[in-house]
Amino acid sequence: MNIRITVALGLILVVGFSSCVTKKQFQTIETELSRTKRDLSVAEENLSICQGDLKAANASLNLRKEQYDDIRDQLTDAKSQRDKQVTQVGNLTTLSKAASDNIAKTLQQLEQKDKYIQLVQAARTKADSINLALAINLKKVLRDGIEDEDIEIKVDKTVVMINLSDKMLYKSGSSDLSIKANNVLEKIAAIIQSRPDYEVMVEGYTDNVPISNERLKDNWDLSVMRATSVVRSLQNNYNVDPNRLIAAGRGEYNRLAPNDTEAGKAINRRTRIIILPKLDQFYDLLDPEQAVKQ
Repeated sequence: MNIRITVALGLILVVGFSSCVTKKQFQTIETELSRTKRDLSVAEENLSICQGDLKAANASLNLRKEQYDDIRDQLTDAKSQRDKQVTQVGNLTTLSKAASDNIAKTLQQLEQKDKYIQLVQAARTKADSINLALAINLKKVLRDGIEDEDIEIKVDKTVVMINLSDKMLYKSGSSDLSIKANNVLEKIAAIIQSRPDYEVMVEGYTDNVPISNERLKDNWDLSVMRATSVVRSLQNNYNVDPNRLIAAGRGEYNRLAPNDTEAGKAINRRTRIIILPKLDQFYDLLDPEQAVKQ
């Protein structure tokens, strides 16, 4: 715009001075004017090019700005992902530690259970050994003068069981003890007295032949009264502590053989004396210090 004003002023001056200059001078001025016009045209072209370059530069700048903003957003997302991953790694570390602690705790519990199992096995072994020794002693003291079919001694689980036939202990169809019974119970009482930490359960059994009289209503009564007769004899005649004694009647049930033969009925008519450790004694066997001594 300034260039155009300058040129216009120049033309006015040329016209103004044309009347007072020579022709040669006028031609010189016209030549300068033409050159100036060409320069002006070149300048306008250059200005247009510069404006185009400026526009392109602005467009490139805007593109670069958009790319910068996009890269910045990507960087922000990357930082966010990194923070999440760091948090996840921290959580995994915490979980791994917790899992490791749980595994260690589980292994410790398994170790304790294994020790307990070993302890129970040691206690069971000791109980079996004691019961075996007790059974051997019973067989020694009871073997003289007693028929094999009248007595059976065995170790079953944690107890010693003595099965005695009814014909050896009682008068026929009665709960009264025979003279022969006293001889047997005296020997059994001696063994019982040597084991003060053991309890003694006496169980009476019958066959399925019905019984009813002025003293007995049925086989339940007979089985119970036979058991109590043995218990009273152990207490009164042989000074066994009654706190250790248990009397129970099983009637005609829990039979060992069918009742359809005389032999089977004879087997079922029995009295069972069970010698078993007291619960507190068995717990003593589970004492780790006691187990170590085995």
